[in-house]
Amino acid sequence: MSNLKLLAQSLGLSITTVSRALDGYSDVAPATRERVQAAAQAMNYRPNPAARSLRRRKAEAVAVTLPTEPGRFGPPIFLNMLAACGQRLAEEGLDLMLLPIAGRTGEMDTYRRLLDGRRADAVIVVRTRLEDERVAFLKERGIPFVTHGRTARSEEHAFIDGDGEAGFREAAQMLASLGHRRIAHIAAPQELTFAHFRRKGWRAALNELGASEALEYTAQPTEEGGYEAAQWLLQHSAPPTALLCATDSMAIGALSALKERGFIAGRDIAVIGHDNLPSAAFTDPPLSSMEIAAPDVGRQLAEMLIDRLGGRKPSELQTILPVRQVPRATHGPAN
Repeated sequence: MSNLKLLAQSLGLSITTVSRALDGYSDVAPATRERVQAAAQAMNYRPNPAARSLRRRKAEAVAVTLPTEPGRFGPPIFLNMLAACGQRLAEEGLDLMLLPIAGRTGEMDTYRRLLDGRRADAVIVVRTRLEDERVAFLKERGIPFVTHGRTARSEEHAFIDGDGEAGFREAAQMLASLGHRRIAHIAAPQELTFAHFRRKGWRAALNELGASEALEYTAQPTEEGGYEAAQWLLQHSAPPTALLCATDSMAIGALSALKERGFIAGRDIAVIGHDNLPSAAFTDPPLSSMEIAAPDVGRQLAEMLIDRLGGRKPSELQTILPVRQVPRATHGPAN
């Protein structure tokens, strides 16, 4: 058994945490560093120079896992963002490695293979969850990472996120100003952080309006999910006059359901999405949407990761960007 492993076992810490403490990394708590260094001195531990050199090398590969469905590579919202992110990382000699993941079952196994096999030196986490086991795992391993989206403990890690709560509150208020009172929400699963905040904004607006009923339906954040949700909501005894959808993909599915039932979006029922996908401008009619009000989110994400690799603290790298409305033809005054 290696001396490093013995030292880690004696302290009840992971080998990664002990090695990073001995190397002076800032993401290890000062008290932990002092404890490790004192134990190493007591054991007369001397690190292997070659191993230390390998650990201190500059990161070369940055991994990001993307949720996928059969025949589809990643949610469309991430592709352009990650292209810009990859270009900025390449300027620093870093390769962005995209890994499609079908479902959560094998996701943590993929993370373990990446890190145990030294295939990635840093990670970008997308589509965060409120309780995100990926974030907990990366923190425990001491691997530099940033997230696109917050978690329930965002103060502990670096992140970039859009203010979906404010965006959905503003959109619902705008619909109310057009005379809508039955503003339904097509929600994504609430374990997803973005879905939680967008629903929170919608509910806040309804509470301000004194709405007696909050119609909503939760489905997967896809066209199929939006279609399913709209079909269910339209069967209600008092159907909504507006649909506020968690994503553009869901809104596009909802448009299909409206068309099947003979409704015209924007005239009979208002529809608004989020993401401002390129396809949103070409639906029939063009989809009203909203988006993060920054053209370079991918580059900002890369800059943040570069800063983490350079030793900046996570608490210094936390950004919430405003969301702007993108009005088109699928919302109008209530009938």
